[in-house]
Order: sequence, then structure tokens, then C-alpha cells
Amino acid sequence: MGQHVLLIEDEPNIIEAIRFFLSRDGWKVSCHSDGASAVAEVARVSPDVVVLDVMLPNRSGFDILKDLRADPATQATPVLMLTAKGQTKDRERAAHLGTSAFMTKPFSNADLREMLRSLIQA
Repeated sequence: MGQHVLLIEDEPNIIEAIRFFLSRDGWKVSCHSDGASAVAEVARVSPDVVVLDVMLPNRSGFDILKDLRADPATQATPVLMLTAKGQTKDRERAAHLGTSAFMTKPFSNADLREMLRSLIQA
């Protein structure tokens, strides 16, 4: 497939699982785990799609998404919010801030793979 995903996640087990199955499918996977420098990392690696956790150290995924959408260089980059917080208010906040998609943990590898494919093709 050859697409580049930036995974912004702080849980080592989730990072390794996603990196493993996406790499096996031909994706280039970059990983980052600090919310404070996440926006700069998106600018640095220029991914095709971002998988963004909501609860990160030093900065919320919601704040990161807000900054990504405010920057002309990243405002069109697809962002999949991935979180253990799946309440309606979290989904609504993510939608209001401009997320491309929202997925709750736990998730299936197949569902995540299909979601990323659909975001790349959109």
C-alpha cells in the first residue's frame, strides 16, 4: 500500500500492535508519544494520515487536533481519533474540532485497517 501513518499514542502495547500489523500490510508507520511536540512531529514527517490518541502526556489530543485544523499545511490531513473515551460528548467534541473519524479502544485490527484505507481514499 505504501501509505505513511503517524501514530500519536502513549501506550507501548498499542503502539507495537498497530505498528506490527500496519507494517505487515505495507504501511510506513512513524510513532510519537508526547502531546507537547505532536503538532511539530506532524509537520516534520508529513504523513498521509494521523492516528491520534485523546489522552496523551503533556497535551490533549483534542488540543492537538484543534491546532492541526488551524494550520493550512495540516488542515486537510485525515485524522483518526483513537481513544478509550467513547462517550457521546467526546465524539461530539472531536467532530466539532474536525476529526475525520473516531474509533474507541479496544478496536479490531481489521476495523482500524479499513478505517485508515477509507480515510486515505477519501
